[in-house]
Amino acid sequence: MLPTGWGKSAIYQLAALLIPGPTVVVSPLIALQRDQVRSLLANDVTAAEANSQMGAADRRRALDHLASGDVEFVFLAPEQLAKEEVVAEISAARPSLFVVDEAHCISAWGHDFRPDYLGLASVVAAVGRPPVLALTATAAPPVREEIVERLELRDAVLVVRGFDRPNISLSVERFVDAADKRAAAVERAATTQGAGIVYVATRRSAEEVAEALQSRRVAAAPYHAGLPAAERNATQAAFTEGDVRVIVATTAFGMGIDKPDVRFVHHHDAAESLDAYYQEIGRAGRDGDPAEAVLFYRPEDLGVRRFFASGGDDETRRRVERSRVEMMQAYAEARACRRRLLLGYFGEQLHGPCGNCDQCAASENGEAGSSPGRAPFAVNTRVTHTTWGDGQVLGYEGDVVTVFFDSVGYKTLDLDLVAAGDLLRPSG
Repeated sequence: MLPTGWGKSAIYQLAALLIPGPTVVVSPLIALQRDQVRSLLANDVTAAEANSQMGAADRRRALDHLASGDVEFVFLAPEQLAKEEVVAEISAARPSLFVVDEAHCISAWGHDFRPDYLGLASVVAAVGRPPVLALTATAAPPVREEIVERLELRDAVLVVRGFDRPNISLSVERFVDAADKRAAAVERAATTQGAGIVYVATRRSAEEVAEALQSRRVAAAPYHAGLPAAERNATQAAFTEGDVRVIVATTAFGMGIDKPDVRFVHHHDAAESLDAYYQEIGRAGRDGDPAEAVLFYRPEDLGVRRFFASGGDDETRRRVERSRVEMMQAYAEARACRRRLLLGYFGEQLHGPCGNCDQCAASENGEAGSSPGRAPFAVNTRVTHTTWGDGQVLGYEGDVVTVFFDSVGYKTLDLDLVAAGDLLRPSG
């Protein structure tokens, strides 16, 4: 697990070139597959893709190249691996490495769950159980555990490198009136220098905000799943090449985007969870230069997120999804260092305020809040609550501890109340 832009693709590419035999890469986005194939071919490395946007003859040709040993890499979407004939042909090629990109998609607790990923463990077994490399930029501790479990990894080695992106400043602007929020978001995007992404909750908002920016003579374009694929691809290409300065998008945009000089990611609407928020803001400042992440926030906006979090038939999942929304609210309304709260959600403790968020900037000495005080349970250890059962300690913010409980999701608990009521104990 590495932050966006830290070279996860290079890890599997270098490993594959050192291990004799072909490499299978499972990737959820066709555009991302094509970017990877194009990059490898440009460096004289043989690669092919096989996906639903190709004709049957082209898919057949890609698998034939794999079988004959003419390609080092073959990229497939997970739905292709639901076909027995495809799995059989991959098995015959005896792959030496099986790569699962965007591995958080396999987690039912993850923010981008995709059911097609659930069949990957059986595919790995069917193709001879080669070494498996799972990659993601966004996975809180419970999601990491589920990735290992659902892929049926044996003797898994978990490599986690810092979540922190210190070059991205974090801030929240709070509003009461929706029109005021819209006007402020448009003004900020129009006047902030460089390329940027404005995330919105609906397709209609994507169109309206893009039009408002265009009226300000900003090279802006909407991006959402309701647009034709050709238009979306053209818009993404124009953004990558610098012909479009601002993309106004729903969550349909961004996974695998390869543009290092994005200077800002603004959220016109709150994300569905801190998992999604962290992944989306991680598309800023990949070149290491200063960038900004701003959330334009109305408490009422979270009502939409709570509504969607209440869907489905699994009550435990509904409770977890609602708890994710509550953690998004906790971030938006934090009165201490935002970065410390955000990192704590992912099980990474930041010792001391960050000095690069709005709360730190507003404090007298440039560092909001005090360092975490008591820590009766080590971060990432298992605990048991008297009511909510087993959980995992994720982090501390002052005298508050954040715990992910298996039955109800994320909870923040006051340490004084925990001690007074003996509410938490070491698990087992």
